Amino acid sequence: MNIAEKILARASGKSSVAPDDVVFANVDKVMVHDVSGPGVIKVFDKLKKQGISVDKLWDPTKVWVAEDHFVPSAEKVSAENIAKLSNFTKQYGIEKHFKYGMGQYGICHTISHEEAMVMPGDVYVGGDSHTNTTGALGAFACGLGHTDVAYVLLNGKIWFKVPETMYFKLNGKLPDHIMAKDLILKIIGDIGTDGGAYRTMQFGGSGIDAMSVESRLTMCNMTTEAGAKNGIVEPDQKVVDYLSSRGATNFNLIKGDDDAEYSKIFEYEASEMEPTIAKPFSPENVSIVRESPNVELDKSYIGSCTGAKYEDLEAAARILKGRTVKIRTEILPAAISIYKRAMENGLLKIFLDAGATVGPPTCGACCGAHMGVLAKDEICISTTNRNFPGRMGHVESQTYLASPLVAAASAVTGKITDPRDLE
Repeated sequence: MNIAEKILARASGKSSVAPDDVVFANVDKVMVHDVSGPGVIKVFDKLKKQGISVDKLWDPTKVWVAEDHFVPSAEKVSAENIAKLSNFTKQYGIEKHFKYGMGQYGICHTISHEEAMVMPGDVYVGGDSHTNTTGALGAFACGLGHTDVAYVLLNGKIWFKVPETMYFKLNGKLPDHIMAKDLILKIIGDIGTDGGAYRTMQFGGSGIDAMSVESRLTMCNMTTEAGAKNGIVEPDQKVVDYLSSRGATNFNLIKGDDDAEYSKIFEYEASEMEPTIAKPFSPENVSIVRESPNVELDKSYIGSCTGAKYEDLEAAARILKGRTVKIRTEILPAAISIYKRAMENGLLKIFLDAGATVGPPTCGACCGAHMGVLAKDEICISTTNRNFPGRMGHVESQTYLASPLVAAASAVTGKITDPRDLE
């Protein structure tokens, strides 16, 4: 069995599973945020009216809550949703609630690893499609809808059809001007936004081994854009060190068998990679940066669960140091812990000296809700994960997806720019 199959076998009490098997698996961790949480509360209310008990959760210690999508609150509804979350966590005794304005908080898919909320070998589900991100730690991580999350909260388990696994092998270490974002865009361009539909996308090879944990998180994050059930990387010492530095202990490093089977295998050479973007209006509409349209940009956005981890900010700072941005540039670290580290190490000063605006952790601009939405006809280059019409604002705006290096270089020139081409 491969790693995904082994995790699901363990969680369902089976000695083995195979693709298309249906299993009822125990869940190790579950997450809701300020959008999915209120949706789950509505399901609870409906169940209660039907006479189904919702008096207690299966295990409040395995539940955690993030405030990220609509913080700081943009209007009354989002403020009320935050209040609903606070009442919910208080009622059910959920202690792990990362509240905006009270110390550590951030984007849920960042808190999951920054705070070691998820461990290798876990079955981890969340009320958000990009829960896939955390598969980079060696967990089976996927998003669920409100009803399924409500069921997990009450029962601690959920059914899965065991997915087929596609294996993506990277040979060699990526060059300094290439980031994980370039590679995952290349992959999505190759297989399409439905190429991973209800499949596991597993990443391996010497190039993935050489990647940092944060780079692997970027890879797994955007498996969602390929339609995958989950993304995953086998855990190694880097994962152990990363989580240990955040207080984690007792690791269960599940790895696939040497004879594990995969539905398809794709192979890439790191030395052949080029800085890549996804043009409007799909993550599969990819282009090499040096062959991209010569468009005038209005904004560069460096943020989100995909593009505002610490190493993403470091990459942007390498480009922006000593330079001045030519277009509106917004940089939002993905968690307060990352924000503080960037401040302590001088990154925020580099951004501010370059003319960029630094903001609080939030999903607002990425999902076109607040904190920097796009106007009609505006064109943005962004480190986020989606660029369909209206994703980041007006339905007639445009978003190009790029790595932090490309987004920062483009901020300096005002046009889509390969970082190697800066003077």
